[in-house]
Amino acid sequence: MNILVTGANGQLGTCMRNASARSNDTYIFTDVAELDITDADAVARAVADNDIKIVVNCAAYTNVDKAEDDAEFAELLNAKAVRHLADAVKANDGTLIHISTDYVFGGSQGNTPRNEDEPVNPTGVYGLTKLHGEQAVAESGAKALIFRTAWLYSEYGKNFVKTMINLTATKPELKVVFDQCGTPTYAQDLADAIFDIIENRKFEGNEGIYHFSNEGVCSWYDFAVMIADYADNRQCDIQPCHSGEFPSKVIRPAYSVLDKTKYKDTFNKRVPNWVDSLARCMSNLEHWKS
Repeated sequence: MNILVTGANGQLGTCMRNASARSNDTYIFTDVAELDITDADAVARAVADNDIKIVVNCAAYTNVDKAEDDAEFAELLNAKAVRHLADAVKANDGTLIHISTDYVFGGSQGNTPRNEDEPVNPTGVYGLTKLHGEQAVAESGAKALIFRTAWLYSEYGKNFVKTMINLTATKPELKVVFDQCGTPTYAQDLADAIFDIIENRKFEGNEGIYHFSNEGVCSWYDFAVMIADYADNRQCDIQPCHSGEFPSKVIRPAYSVLDKTKYKDTFNKRVPNWVDSLARCMSNLEHWKS
């Protein structure tokens, strides 16, 4: 079976490449240089010519703050391009696996983990365009699985973990917000979950929206403290602060924990705790350093 992975140079795309090394399927990895997913004709040709049966869409406009001033391009990449992929995969009788976000829920609605059926109410351009992407998939009629995730990090690219490793190694003190809670997600865990679904053909008959992040709950402050501890950067004095001390155009969710029950029940899988997954990621970073 032929599988197309878009956004292949990003965190999740790179982790999908790692996972695919264990497969007998044919994985084709593309980024914008190989395939511009905003070009409907190019997408249709790529899917048809390569007889693609699964598209894993890891491409997205993810700069939450910048999106407020770049709404047109964010909409193009997060919604219109997603429709191109959905239309192309439908025409080839395939399945789309699309990545969405906790930001579709917008502001805080209490401190209960969010399930897939709860009302959505994005409060910024990024969340709105990602919601439009979900709606585009539904409107296309394509067979699809949508995975909402949150706080993604890995050994690759720019992310909170790598930023905190650097800052806690070079700054004597640091302030990190403690009034936003969620769950960090190791991109390799998400990639492995998607890979397992493809490898075992579990996408057939299981279309729908799923939530996937690691287990557990923490604030950004808790996350930063754990990163510094694993990195042995304990000399940095990390202090909790309120979100208001870092003004932003975007209202970020105060409580953004995703309920993974549907994923775990449907695919009979356990999800690693964020503390354990962070340890694995940090170990890999240390290995590369040495």
